[in-house]
Amino acid sequence: MSSTPGSLVIDLPVPVLGSLSPSRASDFKTCPLLYRLRSIDRLPDPPSPAAVRGTLVHSVLERLFDLPADERTLAVAEALMAREWQRLVEAEPDVAAMFADADELAPWLESARPLLAAYFGLEDPTRLEPAEREQLVEVLLPSGLRLRGYIDRLDVAPSGEIRVVDYKTGGAPREAFEGKALFQLKFYALIIWRTRGVVPRQLRLLYLGDRDMLTYAPDEGELARFERTLEALWAAIARATAAEDFRSSPSRLCDWCQHKALCPSFGGPPPPFPALPPAALDNTDSAADVSPVADD
Repeated sequence: MSSTPGSLVIDLPVPVLGSLSPSRASDFKTCPLLYRLRSIDRLPDPPSPAAVRGTLVHSVLERLFDLPADERTLAVAEALMAREWQRLVEAEPDVAAMFADADELAPWLESARPLLAAYFGLEDPTRLEPAEREQLVEVLLPSGLRLRGYIDRLDVAPSGEIRVVDYKTGGAPREAFEGKALFQLKFYALIIWRTRGVVPRQLRLLYLGDRDMLTYAPDEGELARFERTLEALWAAIARATAAEDFRSSPSRLCDWCQHKALCPSFGGPPPPFPALPPAALDNTDSAADVSPVADD
């Protein structure tokens, strides 16, 4: 609350105009129609073996840090896979339907072992004590845009320096695509800066698919510019929503899209635009959009 002589001014909360997660922001940048189908039409992506394997590996690495440091070995991590698979099936029964029987499931589970071995080749978990794991972070910017997402791991040094770590079960991108790869971590770095007043010292991407690592050190000016970029992106989403006009943007990524049948670029009509409630722009991210699921 603030005041001047003879007056009383109450600082009211900033109204939420909309919400963005890194995945939904990336969807719009990649293909506005994909954003619409996932965020407005709420069409689910069926589980894929690669995506679910990524989720399984993330779960194992999260649980690994529940153990005392001297027990964080590769053998223990591999032993955790069966238990984490059961947890995943109980939480999301549909994933079990990917495999006809145990004979199909066994080699798929085996395919996760090299990814765990790759992690141990990149870091020594016995020397780490993460401050937070699979942590939901969010901030409401002065513009009314809410940013939210899950951080795989947050390391905080005794000096207070922060490192944001993200696991990727795919391979490292070529140099020309590093900026796109860092988009997600800059998103998290911005939230941390705005909520804690500290710019993360390092952003680290661990690529388990080929045992590679990408590190980056952001600065305050860069994160301020990134914030303006996200606000401009949200303004474009709001305009497209008001006009009910989300165009497709064909690229090589279409090969992995689950919604080609609804895309004009592939001869399919999109569904009728849904009737949106007044608060629709505040609900563009469902709980599933910011759930701690691996994003390769």
